[in-house]
Amino acid sequence: MNDRFSTVFHDADLCVVGGGLAGLCAAVAAARHGAKVALVQERPMLGGNASSEIRMWVCGAQGKNMLETGLIEEIMLENLYRNPDKNYSVWDGVLYGFARKEKNIELLLNCSVNDCEMEGDRVVSVTGWQMTTQQFHTVRAKLFADCSGDSVLAPLTGARFRYGRESEAEFGESIGRGVRPGDRKTMGMSCMLQARREDRPSEFVPPEWAARFTAADLPHRVPDLASPLENFWYLELGGDGDSIADSEKTRDELLSIAYGLWDFVKNDPSQREKNRFWRLDWVGILPGKRESRRYVGDYTLTQNDVEAGGRFDDVIAYGGWPMDDHDPRGFRNTDRPNVNYPAPSPYGIPYRCLYSENVSNLLCAGRNISVTHWALSSCRVMGTCALLGQAAGTAAAIAARENCTPREVYASYLRELKQTLMDDDCYLPYNRRAVPELTLNAAITRGAEALRNGLDRPVGEDDNGYRCKPGEIIEYRFSEPKEVRFARVVWDSEFNRESMPRIGSRPFTHNMMCNKPLHFDAFHTPDALVRAYRIEGVRSDGTAQTLYQTTANHQRLNRVPLTGTWSAVRLIPQETWGNGDVHLFAFEVG
Repeated sequence: MNDRFSTVFHDADLCVVGGGLAGLCAAVAAARHGAKVALVQERPMLGGNASSEIRMWVCGAQGKNMLETGLIEEIMLENLYRNPDKNYSVWDGVLYGFARKEKNIELLLNCSVNDCEMEGDRVVSVTGWQMTTQQFHTVRAKLFADCSGDSVLAPLTGARFRYGRESEAEFGESIGRGVRPGDRKTMGMSCMLQARREDRPSEFVPPEWAARFTAADLPHRVPDLASPLENFWYLELGGDGDSIADSEKTRDELLSIAYGLWDFVKNDPSQREKNRFWRLDWVGILPGKRESRRYVGDYTLTQNDVEAGGRFDDVIAYGGWPMDDHDPRGFRNTDRPNVNYPAPSPYGIPYRCLYSENVSNLLCAGRNISVTHWALSSCRVMGTCALLGQAAGTAAAIAARENCTPREVYASYLRELKQTLMDDDCYLPYNRRAVPELTLNAAITRGAEALRNGLDRPVGEDDNGYRCKPGEIIEYRFSEPKEVRFARVVWDSEFNRESMPRIGSRPFTHNMMCNKPLHFDAFHTPDALVRAYRIEGVRSDGTAQTLYQTTANHQRLNRVPLTGTWSAVRLIPQETWGNGDVHLFAFEVG
């Protein structure tokens, strides 16, 4: 009997390593644009820091109307539609289904990449161990995208990478003043807790290995369970050591601290009475990591670029979270746990940060792109990482089709990359989406001109949308009958989530909840989104035919295949999910 472990071989156009939101969006974007994709994820579920294993919120650009769209909004709207109770098991299923439904994706879960084969400056294959089947899996591909967070392919391929904080002297970044050259300190990793308020009191008996705290031990870290924004992110360690090699030791320390903090919450005399109805619901056994290796690409984004707004010709995504720098000492630091340096929202991120400087067929997306530590402190949040993943996957699909490198996509196909992203509902600051000629040359319903201006969201003071009542007709009329192959519609999905339940004084806008109050209203599809509509084709004699109709739309971007030759095409919104009027940002035909 042969006891050696077998190897399963796979062939793909693109191999994505890492199944967090960046990797998931990279895989789906590439697959939808025709690439054959292998998505290799070392965990049993997708989502990375957002998954049920870690449970960090999906944060992104700050400010009014700055919500990330594209694939990440598609995921969020699916979650609101299917997961009104914000259940993490259902959330895991939403992410799993998002990959599983794509026929061009082969999903390899529980598979940890630990080897690769190179030919010159190209990656030929990667190999991982799948713990469930006890098999090795080798994926051969034209292109590879490292979305693993820790840049696991960097040491395997010899790709250049950075680690730690840059001094002011290197890039002229003022935040780096006082940092010594060669500093290898990073932001740490956090162990998350979740609590639930009940209608009866509960007790907590800490394990013997839990830390012991008094209020004096917890400056700036005494939790407020009544706040819906309390998620214990400051239970953080590991930035002053090796955030990869020390992960197991750091996890053990964080668990001791986490259980010790909950012991304080439940049993300290200053806390006992006000928290008597709160019960510990969940403790993360896998800490969420903020920073480790970062690839060196053709461009390195800096603090100065962020502050200047990132006005690059090759903008393919945007950020807008502050430069949120966490002290490397984490919980051991008695000062405030982080410092927020202001960043504009939005600022552009260039494509040249998304591929390796010296490995010709290697892309990257997520918290490991080519940025300095200080720029990373802003663009590392998962809403931004999802945009980066979609950009990397779209670029990979172009490179696979044209049999070229990611760098050659920049040189020869940059306009196509940007236009494809915008057509897929990604907002690119300082850019405008191209609109089909058939749409531009048609006569449109009076007042609806903004629906073909190439901007699918409010920008500054300009709404860039059209409002009407359910049942009203929005029409394109052609000078002569034209063949129509598709319609593209972008509805208002409530960038600011005004209709969501209020927990506290404001709508709760995060994808999931941390602490759950005793009673809260179920979440739901945004009231502003259109639920039912139809599209009609109008013949030259004035008669109309329904070409498409739905009563269950819950997505912002709708692409509808159409057939036939028509004198006009009409969009008729019939019902929203709750609002009295209809608001949309685009209606185009081509």
